[in-house]
Amino acid sequence: MSYTGSIGEAGRALDVRAVEIVGEGREARLRLGEAADPRPKAGELLIDVVAAGINRGDTLQRQGLYPPPPGASPIIGLECAGRVAELGEGVSNFACGDRVMALLPGGGYAERAVAHAGSVLPVPPGLSLTEAGGIPEVFLTCHLTLFDLGRVWTGETVLVHGGGGGIGTAAIQLLSRAGARVLVTAGSAEKCASCLELGAERAVRYGDESFAEAALDWTEGRGVDAILDHVGGAYLEDNIRCLARGGRLILIGVMAGASGTLDLGRMLGRHLSVIGSTLRPRSVVEKAALVERFRKRFGEDLSARRLSAVVDRVFPLAEAQAAHERMEKSLHTGKIVLQVREERPG
Repeated sequence: MSYTGSIGEAGRALDVRAVEIVGEGREARLRLGEAADPRPKAGELLIDVVAAGINRGDTLQRQGLYPPPPGASPIIGLECAGRVAELGEGVSNFACGDRVMALLPGGGYAERAVAHAGSVLPVPPGLSLTEAGGIPEVFLTCHLTLFDLGRVWTGETVLVHGGGGGIGTAAIQLLSRAGARVLVTAGSAEKCASCLELGAERAVRYGDESFAEAALDWTEGRGVDAILDHVGGAYLEDNIRCLARGGRLILIGVMAGASGTLDLGRMLGRHLSVIGSTLRPRSVVEKAALVERFRKRFGEDLSARRLSAVVDRVFPLAEAQAAHERMEKSLHTGKIVLQVREERPG
C-alpha cells in the first residue's frame, strides 16, 4: 500500500490519499489531497479501498447541495470495494483480507474507508473489486425503492426514467430477474440499445416521443404499475397521467425541479400513491436490514453473474473531477468508477 504522510509508532500511516473539495457552489472542484487515517469503532470495519463508485449524490455534495449526515465522513463517496484491513470490536462475520463491497454514508473517495459491518457484502469470486465498487449504492437503492417501498410484483409493468444511468441499469436487471416488465427513457440511441440488451422491453429516447403516450401504448391504455423517477417536477404531471389504477410513483431525485402540479382528483379516483426516498440518511439498522433482504433475494444472482454493474469508464482517484464532469454531462452508460489502488491477486 502506498500512503503519503508520516508513519506512526505502530508503523501505520497517519494520513491517506483522499479527494477533497476546493471552492464552493457550482465552482467547487475536486483535487487529490490527504486525510486522517480513519479508525473503525465497535461494529465497524476498516477497508483498504480499491475502487469507489461515482453517484449523482456525489456531484451534489461537491456543490454543497447534499451534505453528509451527522457523524459521517465529510469525504465524498457512498460506496466502495476493497479488502478488510481491520475489524472493530464485535465484528465477527468478516476477517482481515476479505474482499468486500460496502454502502457508505461518506468517505469512499479515499485509500481507506470505514463501514458499518451491516452495510458490507462479500464480493463473490470472479467479480473484480473495480466492478464491485459500483454495485452497493445503486443496487441497494433499487431494492429499497422498487421492492420494499414500491411493492413491485412479478408481471407488473414499470417505467424507469434514466435507464442508461447507474440506477437505471441496476433497476432493469433487478426488475427483469423479479419477472417484471420494463419500459425505460434514455438520452441517446446508444443508451436505449444498452437498456434493451439488459432486459428492457421498450426504450424511449428523450425528445423523440412522449414517454406518457409510449407507456399508455405499451400497456394498451392501462398505464404502468410503477415509475422510478429521479427527474422530479418537470415529469410529475405526465408520470401521474400514465400510471395504472393503484400505481406508485417512486421519487428518488429532483434533477428537473422539486415542485410540480399534482392532480389530486386523479390520485384519489385511481388510488395512486407518490413515494419519496433517499438511502443515505437511513440508520445503520435500516441499512443492515436492507442489505440482508438484498442478499437473500438476489445474492445467488450476483454470485452467478446474472447481475452486474455496467461499468462505463474507470478513472484514477486523482481524476475525480473529470469523472464528475462526465456524469454531469450525462455521457455515461451505467457506472463511472474511481480506481483508488490496483487490485492485488488472491
